[in-house]
Amino acid sequence: MGKVVLKLGADISTDIIYPGRFMATVLPTETPQFAFVDDAEFNKKLKAKQIEPGSFIVADKNFGCGSSREQAASCLVGWGLKVIAKNFSRIFLQNSINVGLYMVICPNIEASEGDELAIENNKVVNKTTGKSFDIVPLPQARQAIIDAGGLIPYTKKMIMDGKK
Repeated sequence: MGKVVLKLGADISTDIIYPGRFMATVLPTETPQFAFVDDAEFNKKLKAKQIEPGSFIVADKNFGCGSSREQAASCLVGWGLKVIAKNFSRIFLQNSINVGLYMVICPNIEASEGDELAIENNKVVNKTTGKSFDIVPLPQARQAIIDAGGLIPYTKKMIMDGKK
């Protein structure tokens, strides 16, 4: 369960999530400081640790459109944020899986900032409004990568378990 800390519209570009002017900073330990940096109020809350890990960003369709920069996904992982969107751009979706970003595709999501959400039985449940919304599950193999924390931890686990 978590609170919606940011509600966004459609077509949220990777330039909004992680502006291109910070591309010289690519280490996952350093990228979080630039998450939504042009939204000064939200970025300030992140840096002040006023936003709990496990909180949700809720967006409309085509979240993560634009460039293919992986930092747009990794900077969100660094804060422990989760993203629920009506859908994600194709490249952002794959980058998110690779870095282990917790994301949910929920075509009919209705939520406002401050709402409490829970993921239960392939549904997003808005505990504030009492409404629930079906999730479009990711293929099992892709979800396993996210659950492992990303492609590198997943691969390490598979090697350690003797699976190729």
